[in-house]
Amino acid sequence: MRDWMKNIPPEDLSNYGRGGFFAGMRPGNRPALIVVDATMGFCGAQGLTLEQAIDQYPTACGPSSWAAMPGIAELIGLFRQLDLPIVYSLADLHDAKWTGNATKSEASLRRDGFNDFPAAIAPRERDWVLSKEKASAFFHTPLTIYLTRQNVDTLFFCGVSTSGCVRATVVDGFSNGYKTFVVDECCFDRSEFAHAANLFDMNAKYAAVVSLAQARELLAGRKLAAAE
Repeated sequence: MRDWMKNIPPEDLSNYGRGGFFAGMRPGNRPALIVVDATMGFCGAQGLTLEQAIDQYPTACGPSSWAAMPGIAELIGLFRQLDLPIVYSLADLHDAKWTGNATKSEASLRRDGFNDFPAAIAPRERDWVLSKEKASAFFHTPLTIYLTRQNVDTLFFCGVSTSGCVRATVVDGFSNGYKTFVVDECCFDRSEFAHAANLFDMNAKYAAVVSLAQARELLAGRKLAAAE
């Protein structure tokens, strides 16, 4: 049992399973990785408590972000090794002044370094960094155009927050017809409860929630299948 599942009531796991949820999924021929909003503004400086991180950036998740960071870096590295597309999303701080924040919070996001990526997961020249105004990276952005041009049929997700922008983008990805996979230890949230509850619900309805080790196996299996 994955760690996050231990926060889910056993009767919920049983009843959802009895109802036919948690169906498995196999990746298609051309996956892409969506790194959702994993910037300093949603992490906070390494070594801070959650309270200290929130004082630095009101949206920060603190220690959970840095616990997830090595896994995110490994997942990005895996997609680079396989020469598969990688998209990084971040908040459009300029247009938020006119359109409002991605949530109902009125806290200003315009702080120094907010949209900087941690060095371990920094995008490279061939990666697309996509600005977005709302929670979903699909909402009023050209993301589907890019994915179509890249012949993408499958999306893997990591980043922050599990209960917010990750979930919103996953639901839209599934609704747009993509096979969707969420790598659980590569997502993070300021709330362990919200993290677990949203992984549970996405796994039941909109995605296959997998571990990093499972993601590695799925991607390797896709490559082997394509070669046959």
